[in-house]
Formats: sequence, C-alpha cells, structure tokens
Amino acid sequence: MAEPLDLTSLEAAVRADLDEKFAARELALKNCRKIIQGSSKAIRALHRDDVASADGLIAEVQALIAEAEAPLSEHRDIYHAGFFYDAVKEYAEAVLTRALVLRRPLPLPGDLGLHAVPYLKGLGEAVGEMRRRLLDQLRRGELEEAEETFADMETIHDLLAALDYPDGMTSGLRRTTDVARSLIERSRADLTTTIVQERLRSQLDEA
Repeated sequence: MAEPLDLTSLEAAVRADLDEKFAARELALKNCRKIIQGSSKAIRALHRDDVASADGLIAEVQALIAEAEAPLSEHRDIYHAGFFYDAVKEYAEAVLTRALVLRRPLPLPGDLGLHAVPYLKGLGEAVGEMRRRLLDQLRRGELEEAEETFADMETIHDLLAALDYPDGMTSGLRRTTDVARSLIERSRADLTTTIVQERLRSQLDEA
C-alpha cells in the first residue's frame, strides 16, 4: 500500500515564502500611508515658504521609503504594484516642487532612487503646485516671478508630451500630461489677464 501523500515540507516551504511576502507587503502599505501624508505636508510647507520644515518632512519620507524598499527587494511584484508607485510618486512631487520653488536644477530619477514612471507622474503633478504658486505670485503683484513660474510649467509639459509611450508602460502618464496642459491653459489666461490689467493701470497712472 502506497504511503499517503505528505505535504508537510511543501506547506512549510510555501508558508515561509508567503509569510515573508506578506510581511513586506504590510510594511509597505503602512509606510505608504505615511509617505503620502509626509509628502503632502512638505508641499504645504513649501507653499508657506517654510523650506526647513519641508526638508525635515522630506527626510522622514526618504527614511520610510528606504525602510519599505529593503524587504521589497526580494518581492519586485509588490514593489511595482500600484500602491507603492503611488506613494513614491507623491515623494517625487514633493522633491520636485521644492526644486521648482527654489529654482534649483531638478534632481534626476536616479538621484532620488526612483524609476522613471513615478518620477514623471510626480513631475506632472508638480505642475498643479506651480499653478498654485503662480496664483499666489499674481495676488502679490509679482508678475516677473509669475512669468518665470509659467515658463517652468510649459517646459515640464513639453517634456511630458514628448514622451509618447503606451499607457501600459507609463501607468497613465498621458492623463497626467493632459491635466497639466489644462492647468497651463488656465494659468495662461490668468497671467494674461493680470498683465493686461497692469498695463492699463500703468497707462492710466501716466495719463
């Protein structure tokens, strides 16, 4: 009579593998929430011109990403899952917004340890933060600074529009680009209206 099928060793092996994957996934999920929250707070600090607070928050986010990435190195399927990419995209947006606000060269994806896709989506969403900054500049009468901000927005959109790859490769980058274009057109209208009003006011003052 044949021995009954014994799957004890098999169960132990697959459980060990799946337990490790589950632990990596749970840590990534927990950290992702903190990464998104920290990145959002950093961007709000940048809009208040509180760069020191933004830098502290960005450093905390970097540590959270590093902590999550360590176990994910053995589970690339989770690393490339949507929830983790969405979180690091928010980090990219915060870091790139900082560079744009301070008018510094943009760090490359490799400088941030990011893949091109979440980096580019973060860059596209930074256009929205630049629109907010442009409106603040217009309210303060900073027309020259607003024109510089608008030029940066257009330059970013031109790059994104030139990267015409299938959406399956870029996780919906085309939609991010379309949103950026819409924000730029609205910003163009706001900037143009303000400049025309300023010229009219100057002409009236000279009359």
